[in-house]
Amino acid sequence: MANDNQGRLTVWGRANSVNVQKVLWCLRELDLAFRRIDAGMAFGRNHDADYLAMNPNARVPTLVDGDFVLWESNSIMRYLVLAYGKGSPVYPEAPKRRAGVDRWLDWTLSTMQPVDRPVFWALVRTPVEQRDMARIQKDAEAEAEVWQVAEAQLSSRRFIEGDDFTIADIALGAYARRWFGVEGIEKPKLPHLERWFAQFADRPGFAQFVAPPMS
Repeated sequence: MANDNQGRLTVWGRANSVNVQKVLWCLRELDLAFRRIDAGMAFGRNHDADYLAMNPNARVPTLVDGDFVLWESNSIMRYLVLAYGKGSPVYPEAPKRRAGVDRWLDWTLSTMQPVDRPVFWALVRTPVEQRDMARIQKDAEAEAEVWQVAEAQLSSRRFIEGDDFTIADIALGAYARRWFGVEGIEKPKLPHLERWFAQFADRPGFAQFVAPPMS
């Protein structure tokens, strides 16, 4: 890869975690070399003493950069750009533009993640015979209302914060993959969101880390 970070970067976390996927996609956008160690759910490790010493939340991902350790996926993406992608448009330097990106990063965690999780877990990680489809449909309708916010934003923009692709698109795009990927529920047409999402198909980081079958 083009950027020489001396192989210092290690990502702890399972590849099917949406928050790990965000970090991996970001690393690929910055063309950074890294290694990934499975942790979480079936892989365990995240409750081991050595992991908890790095991340007391026992969640993934955790980034290790030499002797520096960082957790929380959006914070990790910000750090990667500041440390290794100076001047990259994926995290603009202008205060107002950066604030706009940060707003959407916060929004994905405070507003999108809580409505995404019930639908995704029910349709992807729950056996068919255990699914309450009436409840799932109600949850999907609640999620659809939140997606309408992004739909309105994208009605006049190529990407979520303007003409340039940013880490806000990575964060929201990882959740959009789940929304468009789940089946068995009624979903409204969101043409601007669909147009925006279609742009990611050719991005190597999305294709490698986010597009594979969900689990």
